[in-house]
Amino acid sequence: MSPTWRYSVKDLDPDKTAKAAGRDLRISPKHAREICKAIRGMKMPKAKEYLQQVIGKRRSVPFRRHHGGVGHRSDLTGFYAGRYPVKAARHILRVLEQVEANAEYKGLSPEDLKIIHAAAQRGMRIRRYIPRAFGRSSPRFQELTHVEIIVQEVPG
Repeated sequence: MSPTWRYSVKDLDPDKTAKAAGRDLRISPKHAREICKAIRGMKMPKAKEYLQQVIGKRRSVPFRRHHGGVGHRSDLTGFYAGRYPVKAARHILRVLEQVEANAEYKGLSPEDLKIIHAAAQRGMRIRRYIPRAFGRSSPRFQELTHVEIIVQEVPG
């Protein structure tokens, strides 16, 4: 039996919105949360350019909640701690391209799309153990993440 996926936002206008989700992505939920917070409210071309800059390590993502031990970045304004989560940015950029394709299929203009909802939730944890000396073992867990993005056509 496969799971039934739902979105965390309801009562959307199907003629003006498009949505896409990446389920069970092998990225850090903390990195995904910070990227989603950074791109929420952006227009689609600006968000894609931002993620391309993060992948190229030319622009950092502000870490607002998970900033313990995170170094300061000089390109950030209004907040000091930031990183370059390249792997998570690649996966979220792929979900952005999927939502853009869904919007084009519905007849929406890609330049007028605004990200109204971007969220990341923790998925399940793949539990593995590495054998160590003297009959012991160490955990090596892999966290999975669900990312959902909803865009709305905003003219102008």
